[in-house]
Amino acid sequence: MTDYELAVECCLMAGRLMMESGAETYRAEDTMDRMAISQQLTQSQSFVTPTGIIFSGNKNHPTKLVRINNRTTDLEKIALVNGVSRKLASGEIRLEEAYEELKKIDEEHKTYPFWIKIIAASIASGAFLLLFGAPLFDVPSAMIAGGVGYSVAEMLEEKTRVKFFAEFLAALVISVMATFSVAYGLGYEIDKIIIGSVMPLVPGLLITNAVRDLMAGHFVSGLSKGAEAFLTAFAIGAGVALVLSL
Repeated sequence: MTDYELAVECCLMAGRLMMESGAETYRAEDTMDRMAISQQLTQSQSFVTPTGIIFSGNKNHPTKLVRINNRTTDLEKIALVNGVSRKLASGEIRLEEAYEELKKIDEEHKTYPFWIKIIAASIASGAFLLLFGAPLFDVPSAMIAGGVGYSVAEMLEEKTRVKFFAEFLAALVISVMATFSVAYGLGYEIDKIIIGSVMPLVPGLLITNAVRDLMAGHFVSGLSKGAEAFLTAFAIGAGVALVLSL
């Protein structure tokens, strides 16, 4: 692999890792451009969308495309990739070392175990419930419903790869559990229990990134992320509405 090919692969890998981890479009493009400039690719061009990255080192070489299939939220991975980019741009490491570090981040970086995510979702549900002014008596119901709903969403999305369907069923399960908890005297305010329990499913980062991309002029990415956030919110609302209407 030539130095040019290695530089292009390094830029593409950095951009892909950032977009897969929930970074804003402008941040991924800026990181790729800085890495390219550090390797004397002053005529580089990058075009980043939520589903793919197009990158050209200069006009005399072929343009390369990388597909983005999985998108999640991993701010630590974004910080690690940014760290490699800064060290490469400042000359602290060579291109080969940067490429190896990015490969290591891609292969070895792991997210938290599934059971920790469930516990975090449960705690967040209880905290949001109190934030909305519900009584302490409703906290256990919200924590259980939130943890179960989050686990349902994660497992269904992993198996079906259809986020809308997973969020819809998760919201439906949460609403059913909240309804039964109030019916059997385990909770008081069903609306606040449902709202607190679905908060771990709400696409807050996606909405923020959509607005930020639109403000930065990345209309394709901003509109696509906004549409994804809208569909997710619609799926959650539809699952809740179906149960409450019965």
